[in-house]
Amino acid sequence: MYLSNVELFFVPQEFFAGNKIVITGDEFKHLANVMRHKEGDEIFITNGEGKIFKSVLETVVKKQAVANIIETKIYENKNHKLIFCIPLLQNVDRYELAFEKCIELGITNFIFYEAERSFRKGDKHERWLKIAAAAMKQSLRCFLPEINFRKSILEIAKLEGEKILFEQNSEIEFGELLKSNKKKELFLNDKNYFFIFGPEGGLSEREFEQLKDSKKYKLTDNRLRAETAVITAAALLVL
Repeated sequence: MYLSNVELFFVPQEFFAGNKIVITGDEFKHLANVMRHKEGDEIFITNGEGKIFKSVLETVVKKQAVANIIETKIYENKNHKLIFCIPLLQNVDRYELAFEKCIELGITNFIFYEAERSFRKGDKHERWLKIAAAAMKQSLRCFLPEINFRKSILEIAKLEGEKILFEQNSEIEFGELLKSNKKKELFLNDKNYFFIFGPEGGLSEREFEQLKDSKKYKLTDNRLRAETAVITAAALLVL
């Protein structure tokens, strides 16, 4: 199945029944009212779980459409063990942009967290999920990201897996490390890798202490904004 210049729709697996897919809600409105699809049209649908379905619309009625699957493509999520830990930044647009671009690049696992120096607080899971679905479809990807929220760095530090902290004062440059080895060797085992980014103003001394066992790398010799650092790390890892 070759995908290029197609419109990808997202329908959760619960709306699948055998060879048929029921499209409702916002996806139906976009399909019928924006894209003006009609019965007999060929469309592409993902379930957000690694599959894209080439389908033909059987019916398009007032509030829903039904599509018949004619071909299925299954993809492998090679990045599911890479977890990006993004702080809540003062400028919402900036961290949401970083989140969106990471999804376009292929990152599929995220933790948003409240740092001690975070200006904003609270779990915005529904909004993040909408952004994730839109970015997934726009980039023709088929894994709806897993999104979690943590109230502190300490909660992340307690999670099982390797912690990687991006720290400007580190002597080891992350990009050079990946070039030299070792990208494959770094991520050969089956454990989770948590890539941790600090907020504006950086992490507090207490937060650094909580992450004392993490590996520390710098991304560039120059100081990057938090959102730029997030996007840079994603690009280095997946491109």
